Amino acid sequence: METAFTARGQSWRACIIACPSKTGPSSVSHVPSKSRQTSAFSPFREFWALDPTVTFLNHGSFGACPKPILKLQAELRHEMEAEPVQFLWRRFEERLEPSRRVLAKFLGARSKDVVFTTNATTGVNAVVRSLKFQAGDELLTTSLDYNACRNVLNETAARSGAKVVVAPVPFPVRTEDEIVDTVLKAVSKKTRLALIDHVTSDTGIILPVERLVRELEARGVDTLVDGAHAPGMVALNLTHLRPAYYTGNLHKWVCAPRGAAFLWVREDLQAGIQPPVISHGNNRRRPGFTEFQDRFDWCGTFDPTAWFCAGEAIRWMGSVLPGGWSEVRRRNHTLVVEARRLLCQRLDLVPPCPESMLGTLATLPLPARLQGIPPGGNKVDADQSRLFDEFRIEVPFSRIGRPPLRHFRISAQLYNSIADYDALANAIDKLRASGAAK
Repeated sequence: METAFTARGQSWRACIIACPSKTGPSSVSHVPSKSRQTSAFSPFREFWALDPTVTFLNHGSFGACPKPILKLQAELRHEMEAEPVQFLWRRFEERLEPSRRVLAKFLGARSKDVVFTTNATTGVNAVVRSLKFQAGDELLTTSLDYNACRNVLNETAARSGAKVVVAPVPFPVRTEDEIVDTVLKAVSKKTRLALIDHVTSDTGIILPVERLVRELEARGVDTLVDGAHAPGMVALNLTHLRPAYYTGNLHKWVCAPRGAAFLWVREDLQAGIQPPVISHGNNRRRPGFTEFQDRFDWCGTFDPTAWFCAGEAIRWMGSVLPGGWSEVRRRNHTLVVEARRLLCQRLDLVPPCPESMLGTLATLPLPARLQGIPPGGNKVDADQSRLFDEFRIEVPFSRIGRPPLRHFRISAQLYNSIADYDALANAIDKLRASGAAK
């Protein structure tokens, strides 16, 4: 039975259904107000609190939460502040479990195999730092992994005497076979764990995760899948995929509040996995919960409202288009493919991967005149800052490959339209004409 949240005596699920004017689309027939629509903008943009003066093409970094979910979180926080003990102690599980059940169904998983975390990096830390390695063991990753997660491997290897092995996955890349072959060539008899991104952060490509999990499994290697970008971008069925471990973010493509993520662990491996913070759950059992859930559900006082909102974020995003989540994914994929074609044509760029490897992100090299600039000391690329300061466009830059080339990455979410990418093409063309920032 579904248990809805209650805030100020009102069922939030009922409120979302009954009050579309206040909380968002209540059915697939809901259309944003005509007063907010123009031919240049997505009709769904009004449901996000994004600055209307900014062309936002960096959903991949921190996501963006819709107004109805932000309102739900605000109401939950109000209730928490009104009676913290009631909210965080007596009624914690009754709010957490409905959200976990919705999430588990969305992931194609069993609830008992899923725990919430604050982000995917926390999930990677939980797994890698729980496992025991020794001198001579090898931890496999790829050249396209996420820096924070590479650091987890490096630190673990330094403490245990193990070795981090990096498979040099090519980018540009033409086929999935190139990726699979490169990873498997790096496997040895000493390989204990493989960290594989489902969707790589800088390049935005979807790796052939199912093939890699099966091939690594056949060689006796457990796989930890870093699915930071996958939920909401690709359809997931973790029961079928069945890696050893899978972690993913919900604040990105699911559009839940920041601080919502999950860790899925295969049942036979759960006993060996501890959260990064050890708390009461190690010796306080709760009826109806697994020991795995006991350990992770409470790691000390924190604000759990992002976790409580995750289920509603999944429902809300799945209600916006008539085809539900499958149509959301298809719409965003189609938009990013069209956007990449536009940018390649306008800026004379060669796409670095086939369209079949794209989800809702796409990465392209900057034009030749914007290459060859040495990295500065600032965290943010100077031309990335110029795009924002001069043109009000938010898009991330990165350096990829050997030798490293400057790239930019676009994203596609419901609030975007093709006009956003046309504006980006115009802005980069002006940067190219004026020369790169020094």
